[in-house]
Amino acid sequence: MIAIDDTLNSDDLYKVCFVCDLKKCKGACCVEGDAGAPLEEHEISELEDNLDRIKPFMRPDGIRAVEQMGVFDFDAHGHYVTPLINGAECVFVVFDDEGIAGCAIEKAWEAGESHFRKPVSCHLYPVRISKYNDFDAVNYHEWHICRPALEFGKKLNVPMYVFLKDSLIRKYGEKWYENLRVSILAKSGR
Repeated sequence: MIAIDDTLNSDDLYKVCFVCDLKKCKGACCVEGDAGAPLEEHEISELEDNLDRIKPFMRPDGIRAVEQMGVFDFDAHGHYVTPLINGAECVFVVFDDEGIAGCAIEKAWEAGESHFRKPVSCHLYPVRISKYNDFDAVNYHEWHICRPALEFGKKLNVPMYVFLKDSLIRKYGEKWYENLRVSILAKSGR
């Protein structure tokens, strides 16, 4: 583990190579699972404030679900998550012509319609953060659907922390990321 500020970070961040390979996995992380994407409390108001700008990028069944349920639900542990439709798909999932899942929230952001990019948990995946009283545990969440990303990351020799640079900076800041990078270089002897 690598301790930085109020975080304990798994060695997997530098030991595991990972690069999403959407052509192979088809964005399965947006359509499989037993709960929606984890949400931080402030992200609920971000979604509510931007919903009218996100809706034009959503599928009709996602819009109906959000109008009925709202922009958040609770998982089995009582944590905030995005609602699901069809038993597994995030309400904000959209599909391109090749059947690859994407995010209506991010599409609205990319189009300059919304200032909210997407839930940070989605941006950080396959990293999951567990919050404790005094620290965050930053860990790799291994899931069989990401096997193509492991293969692609290994082929390209891209450690997870490099692949997730933008999302880690979004969550913890540039100084934190630089401290992580320096700690990893020292620990791995590179």
